[in-house]
Amino acid sequence: MNRKYIAFDIGGTFVKSGVIDGDGKMIDKTKEKTPNHLEELLALIEQRALEHEDVEGIAISTPGAVSPEGVIYGSSAIPYIHGPNMKELVQRRVKKPVFLENDANCAGLAEMWRGAGVGKKDVLVMVIGTGIGGAVFKNGHLHKGCHLHGGEFGYMLLTTDIKGDNDVWSRIASTKALVRTVARLKNIDENAIDGEEIFRLAEKGDEVCLQALDQFYHYLAVGIYNLQYIYDPEIILIGGGISANNELIPRINEKLEQILSVIHLAKMKPQIAPCHFRQDANLLGAVYGFIREYSNIGST
Repeated sequence: MNRKYIAFDIGGTFVKSGVIDGDGKMIDKTKEKTPNHLEELLALIEQRALEHEDVEGIAISTPGAVSPEGVIYGSSAIPYIHGPNMKELVQRRVKKPVFLENDANCAGLAEMWRGAGVGKKDVLVMVIGTGIGGAVFKNGHLHKGCHLHGGEFGYMLLTTDIKGDNDVWSRIASTKALVRTVARLKNIDENAIDGEEIFRLAEKGDEVCLQALDQFYHYLAVGIYNLQYIYDPEIILIGGGISANNELIPRINEKLEQILSVIHLAKMKPQIAPCHFRQDANLLGAVYGFIREYSNIGST
């Protein structure tokens, strides 16, 4: 019998949920506005679990640094999830096994299960959005690190002239950073433009957008080059909404070639590719995490 699981992706705006089977097939999917209080979130999870009593357990993707015990450290747009033991609270409500993991790690787990990481052992997954997060896989296993910050690539410093948070990779090479740069150069409000519009304008020859994108690709390539020599993965997978743009991988590769043309001591070129999954990555990865953690009851 192919077992079923229910997954939740808790975001700052919406909570997505889906019933997924052991082959990674989505059976049922919903989306609701993220509750304002912890009790409301727990009630939402409990209600969905009651609607699908035949599932093996609950798999949750969430912002923050998730401890093995189920406490979510750090901060996010959902303050009430940080502090209490969320795993215990959910288990108490649903009376089923619960798996809880950071959202970027879940995106990485999805790639290792059914995506671009299948068959590979040493993989880095980058998720580019408001910041730059990701996941690290060593010998096929998720590496979270001593302080649960494995894969937090966005905190890398790319300059020695450090003036503050604006010098970390997330503030230089994220989609939000691209928007911020274009808005500054055009002297417009950041809310007046988004990443998709920047790409459209660049295709039409907009000089400001072309200049900002050229800088954006360069900063991404520098960070990726560093990651290759820090970890030496088989492949670096790039996710987030921007990964759907067909120009992303070729342009980063161009910048990597430029870097390698002037560096003579370290000539290894990173292998990069887009992530396979986008919208449902966190749900799928959470289920794969559940199956791996509870393999004695969760195998198909």
